Amino acid sequence: MMRLYWVALQSIWAKEIHRFARIWIQTLVPPVITMALYFIIFGNLIGTRIGDMHGFSYMQFIVPGLIMMAVITNSYANVASSFFSAKFQRNIEELLVAPVPTHVVIAGYVGGGVARGICVGMLVTIISLFFVPLHVYAWWAIVLTLLLTAVLFSLAGLINAVFATTFDDISLIPTFVLTPLTYLGGVFYSLTLLPPIWQAVSKLNPIVYMISGFRYGFLGISDVSLVFTMAVLMGFIVVFYLLSWYLIERGCGLRS
Repeated sequence: MMRLYWVALQSIWAKEIHRFARIWIQTLVPPVITMALYFIIFGNLIGTRIGDMHGFSYMQFIVPGLIMMAVITNSYANVASSFFSAKFQRNIEELLVAPVPTHVVIAGYVGGGVARGICVGMLVTIISLFFVPLHVYAWWAIVLTLLLTAVLFSLAGLINAVFATTFDDISLIPTFVLTPLTYLGGVFYSLTLLPPIWQAVSKLNPIVYMISGFRYGFLGISDVSLVFTMAVLMGFIVVFYLLSWYLIERGCGLRS
């Protein structure tokens, strides 16, 4: 039975990876071009006027945040669009009636989202090398924060797809929730520059912890405790995973 589950998991992974790799011009190239423009505009043009940030050039400071922003949006978008497409085309019903646990279905789709997020993150990192040298303080923090964040937003994309009724619903959360939270999550500035009251308010934004933890891995600086960052990530992952399992197990929004 475990062999059957493993084959099912590999099949979903392969389908998801082939899906975004087949249309790489739409899935991988646009975020890389967008991040390159951020590097040029904010790093080269505006960064020279801002000066150093915590002992690093402004370009070095924003690179980890921009990489994380690309990982967040692409992990989320991959699962949200893929799962909703399967639901819209009634393909998801085949998985629901197949002798495959819900955990395997979730792991398969999340694995695809993580793969796309990591691919885009690596491409953006390579592009950043044309602007600043690679500076790594702690590889383990980079890898751990990257994986946990990609898993978290893949699960969030799955939940969005379950509730979505039209393709327009897929873009609502990224446009009105993810983008504002990401821009206010410390990508382009340090929380220490804010007044105390706004620092406290900013810490209610979960993306602050992801960007701070990822930046610690590169530069060794962070706005919040690394231990608390990992606790926040793990907490959200557990909640989102249980919610995803419950929704799919009950067939919410999936069974006509």
